[in-house]
Amino acid sequence: MTHAADATPAAEAMFAADRASSGLGIELLEQDEGTAVLRMTVTPAMVNGHGIAHGGYVFLLADSAFACACNSHGPVTVAAGADITFVAPAHEGDVLVARAEERVRYGRSGVYDVSVRRGDEVIAEFRGRSRSIQSTRPEESA
Repeated sequence: MTHAADATPAAEAMFAADRASSGLGIELLEQDEGTAVLRMTVTPAMVNGHGIAHGGYVFLLADSAFACACNSHGPVTVAAGADITFVAPAHEGDVLVARAEERVRYGRSGVYDVSVRRGDEVIAEFRGRSRSIQSTRPEESA
């Protein structure tokens, strides 16, 4: 596995342009073909009314790792669907690490699993289904 500085060009460019992830302080730690590892610290703004990390932020971290893994092959790839199972709560100050791994690619589709952990403890398990498409950016479609 490579470090973020050695990420595949397609995934690196996609993540560099991801303002949602960067705005939340998500970092790309490692990336290789079909895999990615991202990190996020739970901030006070990410905590819900129960005093735990809002599931939407945990999902976003997992989804960003999924995006880096499935875009590592080159063609623009988006989510065709995804689901998440929340296993344990995360709290303010927790450092969460999402590790995405490709399970299978077939035609323009793929299946990826992402484990979100706090240290050795599993916080959530995410499964994403991908689909390669033509670019969504007008300047790349011409």
